[in-house]
Amino acid sequence: MTPNIFSPIQLGPLALPNRVFMAPLTRCRASEGHVPNDLNAEYYAQRATAGLIISEATSVSPTGYGYPSTPGIHTAEQVEGWKKVTSAVHAKGGHIYLQLWHVGRISHPVFQRDGALPVAPSAVKPKGQVFTGASMEDYVTPRALELSEIPAIIAEYVHGATLAKEAGFDGVEIHNANGYLLDQFLRDGTNHRTDSYGGSAANRARLTLEVTEAVIGVWGAERVGIRLSPGGVFNDMNDSNPLETFGHVLRELSQFGLAYAHVTQVTAQDIAHGAKEGVGPKELRPFWKGNIVSAGGFTKETGNRALTEGWADAIAFGVPFLANPDLPERLRKDAPLNQPDEASFYGGTEKGYTDYPFLA
Repeated sequence: MTPNIFSPIQLGPLALPNRVFMAPLTRCRASEGHVPNDLNAEYYAQRATAGLIISEATSVSPTGYGYPSTPGIHTAEQVEGWKKVTSAVHAKGGHIYLQLWHVGRISHPVFQRDGALPVAPSAVKPKGQVFTGASMEDYVTPRALELSEIPAIIAEYVHGATLAKEAGFDGVEIHNANGYLLDQFLRDGTNHRTDSYGGSAANRARLTLEVTEAVIGVWGAERVGIRLSPGGVFNDMNDSNPLETFGHVLRELSQFGLAYAHVTQVTAQDIAHGAKEGVGPKELRPFWKGNIVSAGGFTKETGNRALTEGWADAIAFGVPFLANPDLPERLRKDAPLNQPDEASFYGGTEKGYTDYPFLA
């Protein structure tokens, strides 16, 4: 029987009630020290009817921040904050993965210790500006990581994965998308290295595979997912042959037996910013043996079509979940959706965060 978005799904050891997943959504509402708080716990618990919640991107390192008030997973205080979130979600019967993140070059010296330069695979300055918390500033040219520093980066992901387990998560998702550090290593537009981490697709994929294998060492493959954005141009990203690059990395990742690959599709907004269609979950399905979670502007109808056609096994909804804490119920009943308040997406209080109404 062909599944639909309301069908149960087995994700490793987790028996999930539906395939309406909550996509990772940066909301910039962590407390001082990048510590999750009671308001964050309320927000996630409201959305516990998702088949799976994938948390907002969470930095594994003090050097991994690029936005104000985003959470971390590298201190004891952050673990205690996240315990409030996981406890609240589990009390409502939900499941939640933590997304492990390092922004790489998408940062600014204001976020770095002693005003240091952000790190990246290569010293390639991104176009655009970053909000420092006080003003918009041009991105700077990052510092290329030395070969000798890469083991420490891997160790930071391991530390974050270990603390995520301590904090009570059900698993972790490795953020390898959207122009952040691991994506920067993977794509040749940002990776100009000439050592064993640069050049060929196999070399550029090396860090992704090493981080994944190391995180599996903490969680087991059945509780690890990975996010990829093969057609994305966000954060000034590009690759000369994305089908080759992402086909290779997915083929190699398939050998690990991960819980899922979270592969985004190109949206109309992406295309308006220069992205091209033709490299997404549908095209990359032949390279991947396991579950595919897809995100990118889906509706109930297009999500069900993706499941019917077999190139997705679950659908992650972003903005619709932001504005509709009871999204699965609304989709099931074809009920009207709340309109999102874009002004409150990033930072603020409960307004536009925990005050969206539920169905009566």
